[in-house]
Amino acid sequence: MKLWVLRHGEAVPHGSRPHDSERELTDNGRKEVLKIAAELMGQPLTGIYASPYLRAQQTAHLVRDALGFEPEIRTVEWLTPDTEPDKVAEQMVAVSNVLLVSHNPLVGNLLSYLQHGAGHPPERVSTAGLAELKGEELLVGSMKLDSIKHP
Repeated sequence: MKLWVLRHGEAVPHGSRPHDSERELTDNGRKEVLKIAAELMGQPLTGIYASPYLRAQQTAHLVRDALGFEPEIRTVEWLTPDTEPDKVAEQMVAVSNVLLVSHNPLVGNLLSYLQHGAGHPPERVSTAGLAELKGEELLVGSMKLDSIKHP
């Protein structure tokens, strides 16, 4: 099985909108996402899950459009920035070959958790950074980080 985890593209700074969840992608952020979307071309993607936050939704839609991916994006509350990685792992037990679009600190914490289990430092992932994990099945501490690509 494969799992891709994508951090949203560059977003407008805190304070320019009333709430963090309403921050949108910058022009540079859109370019970052389109550049990294090319890494997913030809991959066996079966679904896209995204945080409900605006910048993650915009990122997911840009990727979906760039890939010509037909299925709808699944918006889920368990991909917001402060969700604990174990909560995400619980949701992912029955799926494979999906893309998760989320935020730090969750992205870095989730990548570390799936590779090593709890208690390890988070992986460093830039905006629009795309990580690919592989494993026989999604077991905490048993996934192998195949790559982290940055735009």
